[in-house]
Amino acid sequence: MENKDTILLLKECSAGIRMAVSSIDDVLPYLDDKEMMQVLKESKTEHKDLEKDIDNTLHKMDCEGKEPNLMAKGMSKIKTNAEMVMKPTAAQAASLITDGCGMGIKSIHKYMNQYPAAAPEVMNLANRISSLEAKLEEQMKPFL
Repeated sequence: MENKDTILLLKECSAGIRMAVSSIDDVLPYLDDKEMMQVLKESKTEHKDLEKDIDNTLHKMDCEGKEPNLMAKGMSKIKTNAEMVMKPTAAQAASLITDGCGMGIKSIHKYMNQYPAAAPEVMNLANRISSLEAKLEEQMKPFL
């Protein structure tokens, strides 16, 4: 299973899922909408479960995970905090989450195309990230 594409895609999966969890965590403290809070908490649990699967695969390959890009993570946090302080509504939170989902889907597909020789097991993990982000994006639409 180990080849360069497999390892590189798996590391991008690790960074991407961690970024997604971080983004959900950044929005949750600002929410008053109980329904949206529940949707995001359930999604966070699904993200954390997938993160465990990615970490287990990394462990099997004797590899370390990858943290999200510090600049991207920092800018995301600053944008979220600034926008939620100015307009702490469910609609604003849904907008931020939806934007993040779109970026996550685009990013994971870019890496899947960049590392086409990755093992099927790792491609499956990447597809699960994409599906999870698409599901969350769809769940945010009623709050926009």
